[in-house]
Amino acid sequence: MMDLLAHDTSIWIAISFLVFVFVAFKLGRKSVLGALDGQIAEVKSEIENAERLRVEAQELLAQYQRKQRDAEKEASDMLDRAKDQAKQIQKTAETDLKEVMARREVQLADRLKRIEENAIAEIQNHAAELAVAATTEMIVKSLDEKSNNKMNEDTIQSLPKHLN
Repeated sequence: MMDLLAHDTSIWIAISFLVFVFVAFKLGRKSVLGALDGQIAEVKSEIENAERLRVEAQELLAQYQRKQRDAEKEASDMLDRAKDQAKQIQKTAETDLKEVMARREVQLADRLKRIEENAIAEIQNHAAELAVAATTEMIVKSLDEKSNNKMNEDTIQSLPKHLN
């Protein structure tokens, strides 16, 4: 058997391979396991980081969805308030218009009454002027110069009595 061991190279290759594997396992095990543990720790860290980012993203999504619902509710409330204000403004405008129309009608009635009174006064003045003119014309035709002079003298003489 020693002869076989001395001359067979494949046995020596197998023995040297086993010794190499044993030495490599003893010496390289820590570095290989350390590298694998580092890789595992790095992968775990990335998984934890991804999970944390996923949770943050879900929280942000929920927060934005709440904000969107709140904004939609606020917009709806604003729209309702604007509609109510528009209705109130319309009612106020209608009331104001009715009041203005009533005042204008009163003003127009007063104006028409004043115009009517002025027209009646003008007609009465014109009638009085016509009556005076007709009377004057009748008196002028019926009086002669002698009776006119006598009437003027009588009026002048009676003036001091009426003035005192």
